[in-house]
Amino acid sequence: MKGKLLIFSGPSGSGKTTIVHHLLEVISQLEFSISATSRKKRPHEKNGKDYYFLSPRKFREKINKNEFLEWEEVYENQFYGTLKSEVDRILKMGRNIIFDVDVKGGLNIKKLYGKSALAIFVKTPSFEELDKRLRMRLTENEASFRKRMEKAQEEIVFCNKFDVILINDTLNEVLVQAEDLVRNFLFNKSL
Repeated sequence: MKGKLLIFSGPSGSGKTTIVHHLLEVISQLEFSISATSRKKRPHEKNGKDYYFLSPRKFREKINKNEFLEWEEVYENQFYGTLKSEVDRILKMGRNIIFDVDVKGGLNIKKLYGKSALAIFVKTPSFEELDKRLRMRLTENEASFRKRMEKAQEEIVFCNKFDVILINDTLNEVLVQAEDLVRNFLFNKSL
């Protein structure tokens, strides 16, 4: 069986990572595509599990060697991307891939894989709610918080280019909706 691709994108603080982690726990046929980034590692994160952490210089080297399926400089000197070798590794195993990627990267992957990919945009019910969630994470200083909110306003413009928009209002409800979407896409023969 050829693997399918599930792409979760949306602004920081929308809950996409929480949804992806939940899906990985409840749907055994999924394999997480570990993205590469040049941002600093947070205390709870592990290299090779949460991200492949690279220096900006190393990231640029890989760009120049065409080693990325997609990449984006999301913030100045803060790159995110999907290594071709990561996707090839998972597809060779015949597994379905789940991505937690930025909005432009998600659209790039969808464009490359077409009907084999389902692109899902996750957003909060309002910018006020997004503001609240980002502040509750306690991972941002005021300058980086403002950058994330500006980026969210840019990203929201692209939501209608995705196959599905999931509004993360109540976590338990959005988890059930995400499970239904993923199971239908993976296992419904008529899709």
